[in-house]
Amino acid sequence: MTTPTIVFDLDGTLVDTAPDLVSSLNHTIAIADLAPVGFDDLTHLVGQGAKVMIERAFALRGSPLNSEMVPALLERFVDHYSATMPGSSLPYPGLTAALDRLGAAGFRLAVCTNKMEKLAVPLIESLGLAHYFAAVTGGDTFAMRKPDAGHLLGTIERAGGDARFAVMIGDSINDILAAKNAKIPSVAVPFGYSDEPVETLGADVIIRHFDELTPALLTGLLQRA
Repeated sequence: MTTPTIVFDLDGTLVDTAPDLVSSLNHTIAIADLAPVGFDDLTHLVGQGAKVMIERAFALRGSPLNSEMVPALLERFVDHYSATMPGSSLPYPGLTAALDRLGAAGFRLAVCTNKMEKLAVPLIESLGLAHYFAAVTGGDTFAMRKPDAGHLLGTIERAGGDARFAVMIGDSINDILAAKNAKIPSVAVPFGYSDEPVETLGADVIIRHFDELTPALLTGLLQRA
């Protein structure tokens, strides 16, 4: 079999970034005197990058957002998030052991996230994970982003992989839809930021802990696909 390419989402899949996303978002919207958001709000806010997260926060608070304000607000978010990186963000339990297992088995690994590339890459580097991945692409890397198949397929290509032998792993509907649109199998994790139960997303497999992410599981999934 051609070397399999395993593509991971970032926020809510590889890394628990919730505390820092909430902190930077609250720093951003405070300039407009909006009430802070909490973790319970996060599942309704994340998934399409910082710009959409800011827009959704304003909508959540019932506050109008002039489009001319967005660039300055986005810059405020990026500056705060970058300055505090990695903050309290941590890889999920069992992640590095799973990446080591897959790497030892010869799997190619990549990251496909709707987070801006200029935030995703330094976050991964600051957590000591960069050496695992053949490619890291963000929501601004290509002309499209998840759930568009082009984002996922472009990531696989950039990693040197073959979409016929690839799996997408994520926590949200964007990840699972991207996999479906690209016609590749998917694995869902339930510990991320999905605003609906992962059982409803239509993933081929659900794992509850990264201890379950084994070469045998992924090989079997690819063979069935």
